[in-house]
Amino acid sequence: MSHQDNCPLCAADGGVPIWRNDELRVIRAAEAGFPAFYRVVWNEHVAEFSDLSAAERGLCMEAVAVVEQVLREQLSPTKINLAALGNMVAHLHWHVIARHDWDSHFPGSVWAPAQRPRDEAREAELARQLPEVDAALQQALSRWAA
Repeated sequence: MSHQDNCPLCAADGGVPIWRNDELRVIRAAEAGFPAFYRVVWNEHVAEFSDLSAAERGLCMEAVAVVEQVLREQLSPTKINLAALGNMVAHLHWHVIARHDWDSHFPGSVWAPAQRPRDEAREAELARQLPEVDAALQQALSRWAA
């Protein structure tokens, strides 16, 4: 497996580990204001999606779809945002973010300027649901990978 010493996603999980197999891992990121912010991280250090084989790309996107579906089922968000930027960390990872119309940045991206103050009570309520969401992710990803 390719590894780069100066890469934060090679050196550490990159968040709370939820599930892992040989190819990829799913983590819950600590992003202030966005409690249901998950990442699907390719374990091998590659910078671009096209660095993967067709089969690996299919595997990666299926994992993203499983995470998206569980977040939709568990949290009933207004929208799921998917992104694979890698401008700051050039290690292939997909952001899978459950968004609600009350969040501080909606309808803009989580990286855009805030549209309104944070609703910390709603964020806390969403955060209280995450252990159940994480368990559902583990179950769905394990079933998918079997």
